[in-house]
Amino acid sequence: MRLILSRKGFDSSAGGCPSPVLPDGSLCVLPIPDPLSQIRYDDVSFGPRRLGKIARDLSGGRVRGGSGAHLDPDLVAGALPRQPGWRPLLGQTGSAQGHLGNQGVGEGDLFLFFGVFRRAEMVRRRWRFVPGTRPFHAIWGWLHVGQTLTVDDLAPEALPWARYHPHFYRGPDPGNTLYLASDGWRLPEHGSLVQGSGVFPRLEEQLLLTDPQARLATRWRLPGEFFPVGGKPALSYHSNPDRWRRDPPWCYLTSAARGQEFVLDLDAYPEVVPWLARLIGTGAGTDNKEAGNG
Repeated sequence: MRLILSRKGFDSSAGGCPSPVLPDGSLCVLPIPDPLSQIRYDDVSFGPRRLGKIARDLSGGRVRGGSGAHLDPDLVAGALPRQPGWRPLLGQTGSAQGHLGNQGVGEGDLFLFFGVFRRAEMVRRRWRFVPGTRPFHAIWGWLHVGQTLTVDDLAPEALPWARYHPHFYRGPDPGNTLYLASDGWRLPEHGSLVQGSGVFPRLEEQLLLTDPQARLATRWRLPGEFFPVGGKPALSYHSNPDRWRRDPPWCYLTSAARGQEFVLDLDAYPEVVPWLARLIGTGAGTDNKEAGNG
């Protein structure tokens, strides 16, 4: 089993700002802009809100309600009207998909999605980031892979429920891949059944990747079990030992600034599984039927 830390959502280059943590602590992930997408920010629900106003206010108007939104991964049923048979899914292509393919990622592997966040508030009917707060990285959702499909190989009538998805509007692309969520799964050595995908509704300390004492979002504090020792392959893109520092019970990592998919072989790191069990298997997240979006 492989664990993939997958970066998704607004940042300084895609969208121009972090995604917000709303005043109630909810993690409101803003999908990156995509002019080819048939989905508009005004189409996407986050609980009782639409993403259009949030994206417009926080981006300073660079992104508008009518702009195309790359809603991917798409994890929450209530984010859009759905056709029968809908399942949570993720699309990937280009160099990121090449890396996933080279790492052997596929059925049975687990994506943990993280993004750049900053606390936000509404002042005079406009959203703004709370003055004096800093961006940070946090985990916001997961998808356990039940099936992988290449978009170019699909018959025209296949997956009618998925045809809204942005990865069906890219044109011919042999690397264009869909990862469909499983119906459920069990963590190794932990017997409880886990939802095939879900989102974490509120920011909690266990979801933070950024070291609370760090000034930069890319300075991570991870459980000590992530530290590469004894020749074990490190989290992909992080093989340079100068990136790592161990200080039990934690280890500290200078994460790759622009990487999108970081892969860890859990067969080599079985000690990480109890952390996953606490994170996902204890009910900290909500399944894809709940309000919110990814």
